[in-house]
Amino acid sequence: MRVYVVNLRNQPLMPTTPKKARTLLKDGNAKIIKQTPFTIQLLNPTGENKQEISLGVDAGTKHIGVSATTEKQVLYEGEVLLRTDIQKLLSKRRSLRSARRNRKIRYRKPRFLNRKRPTGWLAPSVQNKVDMHAKIINRIHQILPIKNVTIEVAQFDIQKIKNPGVSGDLYQKGDQLGFWNVREYVFFRDKHKCQHCKGKSNDPILNVHHIESRMTGGDSPDNLLTLCDSCHDLIHRTNREHLFTRKTQSFRDASQMTVMRWFIYDAIKDNYQHVQLTYGFQTKNTRIANNLEKSHIVDARCISGNPLAKPMHSSYLLKQVRSNNRQLHKMTIGTGGHRKANKAERFVHGFQLFDKVRFHGTTCFIFGRRKTGYFDLRLLDGTKIHKSASIKQLILQEKTTTLLQEIQTQ
Repeated sequence: MRVYVVNLRNQPLMPTTPKKARTLLKDGNAKIIKQTPFTIQLLNPTGENKQEISLGVDAGTKHIGVSATTEKQVLYEGEVLLRTDIQKLLSKRRSLRSARRNRKIRYRKPRFLNRKRPTGWLAPSVQNKVDMHAKIINRIHQILPIKNVTIEVAQFDIQKIKNPGVSGDLYQKGDQLGFWNVREYVFFRDKHKCQHCKGKSNDPILNVHHIESRMTGGDSPDNLLTLCDSCHDLIHRTNREHLFTRKTQSFRDASQMTVMRWFIYDAIKDNYQHVQLTYGFQTKNTRIANNLEKSHIVDARCISGNPLAKPMHSSYLLKQVRSNNRQLHKMTIGTGGHRKANKAERFVHGFQLFDKVRFHGTTCFIFGRRKTGYFDLRLLDGTKIHKSASIKQLILQEKTTTLLQEIQTQ
């Protein structure tokens, strides 16, 4: 385990051992400024010998692997769990706003012609992931004197994945060539026949059914299916959506990674000069050549250029969470056609959601609260510690932030 050190000017120095950190704190030559990762600040000027530290970043859409290494040892390793709920939350907000307009209750008028997207605009779900990559790299720079940053990026040819034989002008001649819209193509693909009853209902009206919700699955042909009006109504009325599955996998992550790669690089290079890119096949070759296991942290170590650096006994698991929930009403419509108010209190007995607490010697996080004073405690990987722990048995360790951190023993 390493203790990270900064000087009087908050500039990072080489980390030290816990024994030496205890001595500095006991003699009054340092103070604690951060619990996770444990960081101290020197109160007196001292020498600043620094080694060459390289930071490897395994970029991704759901996970980020980071590893800061010297030639001989690992100084920091961790895995970040990114948010994947932003698209769904935006779809909920859009649905609620549309409903308010249709009911003609208090709400602003719709605006259509006065919105302009700036140059370099990204969808909020993608922009959040780009910002988180930059935030993680900046946080590691605050505790370690990083000299070089290497980021693994990827570009996916989705048409090549779907059809390995595509080349030349065939890229411009997709499956929907010659059709007016996606709806017409889906009807043609399914031979204008209901895919549930195979035409036995004799219903002449055909609809296009979303296999996955439009919020998460989109309007791509792979997520659409032809159903007659009778079967379409029956499936939604009896909640039988699980009867159908997508014919091909979703390429959302691949598309996002292709878009994100240069935005991540541009966001980093403005603040840090020594930034370079690498690619997945190079990381894979390094990992196999050194007989290392496959994981986001190990990949990041290979990306840093020091795959054989001595690993730490523990690593950090970080999870990104939302900071506030400003939704006024719940989405579910209750008895009488009314929605319940979404009035969860920010503080319950002095504790917030996702506060880090100590419970019977175990450090965990608050994932649920009750006014009666009993809380749901879990680790960041979802492990349940206690479903109903009494407030009397909790000791507050850290207040919640948008980036939760815990130490994992390897």
